[in-house]
Amino acid sequence: MLEQPFFGRRLKQLRTERGLSQAALAGDGMSTGYLSRLESGARKPTPRAVDHLAAQLGADVSVFDEEAVGDSLSQALAIAASLESDETLEALERALSADAGTDQDPPLRWQALWLVARWHRRHNRQERERALLEELVALGERLGQPALRVRGLAQLARCLRARGEIGRAAEVAAAAHRLAREHALAVPDVAASLLALVSVESEAGRLADARTHADELTALTADRRDALWAEALWTGAAVRVRQGDPESAQTLLDQALAGFPSTGNLDLWTRLRVAAARLHTQKSPPELDTAERYLEQAESGLAFLGIPALEQDVTSLRAELAFQGGRFADARALLDRVRGAAPQMTYRNRVRLDILDGRLLIVEGQEQAGLDRMRALAEEAQASANIDLAADIWRLLAETLSGTRDRA
Repeated sequence: MLEQPFFGRRLKQLRTERGLSQAALAGDGMSTGYLSRLESGARKPTPRAVDHLAAQLGADVSVFDEEAVGDSLSQALAIAASLESDETLEALERALSADAGTDQDPPLRWQALWLVARWHRRHNRQERERALLEELVALGERLGQPALRVRGLAQLARCLRARGEIGRAAEVAAAAHRLAREHALAVPDVAASLLALVSVESEAGRLADARTHADELTALTADRRDALWAEALWTGAAVRVRQGDPESAQTLLDQALAGFPSTGNLDLWTRLRVAAARLHTQKSPPELDTAERYLEQAESGLAFLGIPALEQDVTSLRAELAFQGGRFADARALLDRVRGAAPQMTYRNRVRLDILDGRLLIVEGQEQAGLDRMRALAEEAQASANIDLAADIWRLLAETLSGTRDRA
């Protein structure tokens, strides 16, 4: 039988796999407080407690034996695949850890890694996502399946881009696209490689290459009306914004907004509206009322998603809207709210927060501090090959200084 704290971890895993609360598992024969202490490892289980818990779980007491842990990955995967939730995916990650090094079923482990990495990506936990994806890519190489290799590489490239590691992301994305083309893979796999490649090329300032690949992507998915199609249009719109063509970008994004329902994927539906709001803030002059309308729609989706990282993105965009509307005190309050909650954001969105802080410092009368902050951000972005982001920072710095002096 597993000793503490391993018994407690195994007990919690079995409970969450079955979708039971602590009260339901404890039943009439045990207090929930005692069960909680067992799960935390604070109490050693008695033989009577083990018998009771096994009966409540509908299992033999051998389910707590160390040998049983190795069989838990397939069970946890089946449950998480049929009902994705924080609880089932936490259980699956624990099963992955318990299974590490056994090498019993590599394809099964690949699928589990994929699900858990995707869960961490939704919550912008990029460091953990990257570690899982690195293992996923290595496992895909061992399995020798081109489709699995491309899927792993494409997601790793997107994760690296989100972390600001543009040089490595570009290499990984190019490898994914090359592999997808060499093996004439299905449309979803080629499109996944292109989504990664376009996003990285845009960040690196290679806008001509990004536009070519974005057009290839939209043509490839033109006959679809699914999440892949909507994301392709969104990606094409993002490239056009960076090329200074917001009207063309809006045409593409409007197609995705109109054609992709919330029932298709509420997360993507919400993110499309955040993207639309940001697009309207980037126009000249900014269309703040339209941006506000899209943010309100996004917030209706947030109520059901419960993704802190996405909530922070919306709050930070509200801060930018307040700044552009001249409501500097509101902008500072919103910015401080996000920063006080330990931001769970992509590299670019974290930098946006710091840019806004620098701009606020300037308009608040601390011009030198704001200048120093934005210069440091631009130099950091340039050093990490985020050429497009660096150019944005210098542009916004110039606009802020000009606006401050006009108001003076």
